[in-house]
Amino acid sequence: MRDHQDMLLPTITDIQAAAETIKPYAVRTPLISSPVLDELCGARVFLKAENLQRTGSFKFRGGFNAVSNLPESARAGGVYACSSGNHAQGVADAAALHGMAATIVMPSDAPEMKKERTKRLGARVVEYDRYTEDRDAIAAQLAAETGGSIIHPYETFHVIAGQGTAGLEAAWDIEAMGQQIDRVLVCAGGGGLMAGVLLAVRHSFPEARIHPVEPEGHDDQRRSHAEGHRVGGNQGGPSICDAIVTPMPGATSFAVCKGQVETGLCVSDQEALAAVAFAWRELKLVVEPGGAVTLAALLTGKVDVAGETVVATLSGGNIDPDMMVRALS
Repeated sequence: MRDHQDMLLPTITDIQAAAETIKPYAVRTPLISSPVLDELCGARVFLKAENLQRTGSFKFRGGFNAVSNLPESARAGGVYACSSGNHAQGVADAAALHGMAATIVMPSDAPEMKKERTKRLGARVVEYDRYTEDRDAIAAQLAAETGGSIIHPYETFHVIAGQGTAGLEAAWDIEAMGQQIDRVLVCAGGGGLMAGVLLAVRHSFPEARIHPVEPEGHDDQRRSHAEGHRVGGNQGGPSICDAIVTPMPGATSFAVCKGQVETGLCVSDQEALAAVAFAWRELKLVVEPGGAVTLAALLTGKVDVAGETVVATLSGGNIDPDMMVRALS
């Protein structure tokens, strides 16, 4: 386990630079509000709709920023990434835009739609068993064969900076309304999005409180921040929130967030499905379960936000049709 003191951590300047890098290609996603949601929560709630982002999730931001910052000499070997689907598509699309080859190590039980879309973007997909095999070791071996570069979903410096642009845009929009952000709920897997959003939002709203939100049984962020160091050992089985299921928080993202976040919040698969249904029925948004955990936490009152202005990330919308049917039924 690395000591954060020997890491180069991103800053607001890096996030601002990333915003300029991705600007010609990334979608400036809206903040969605709903009187129905506001009434249910007793708060002013804004949802950062990254399900509307290119490739269907916020992952394009970090993927494109990271690939853009690779030196010319490193590009011939291609890029490699590990992902259950959203980072896969973000990196695959970013590589294609740069004329580079991409290989993605994906769990065999990842949603078929995510696998197919990753292949359609031109990437080679290598499958593995997420419960018995080490995806990072597989990616490292493959990258070593070509001299390629690994774009890690939450350890790579420029990935975290790129993800932070979602928080930067949210802060800009709230400032333009003449309001302040009291609380932020972030879908949390390895923590790259949370780290970037924390840096961006706190730059403009230093008193904003940041909560990681995770699936029950996969609460490594909650436990790690409670204990003050990274811990794994999640006890949950398979979760429909596959997009944010990780073994433990990333070292780099944890170093950014350590001592800076509030108590982690957890939601069940059923609560995530109910949030998916709410987003479709009330907001006319297509959101995947892992991308809806923040909305689920708000709808089920996991934290008291009465009277506050709240920003919550909807981190992705890559949901299989059968999962959507399950949510709506």
